[in-house]
Amino acid sequence: RVPLPPLTEERRREITKVVRAEGEDAKVAIRNLRRDANDAIKKTEKAKEITEDEAKKGTEKVQKLTDKVMKEIDAAAANKEKEVMEV
Repeated sequence: RVPLPPLTEERRREITKVVRAEGEDAKVAIRNLRRDANDAIKKTEKAKEITEDEAKKGTEKVQKLTDKVMKEIDAAAANKEKEVMEV
């Protein structure tokens, strides 16, 4: 076992900044995936493989999934920040 000293307040704040940055990186990745999915839907609609209604439903479904994952990321980041700040 390696003995580790307790974290200082300053170090805890630095770690929470890292947690926030990782959360933002995850959100950016999700937004990029949403953009790619929406582009794919538009391409298939232009190719007349799906109807306009199906494209709209697909876009709405992608948005709902994106919103759900964003909330999960926010919750996970908030929980981790809380955990790090506990003494």
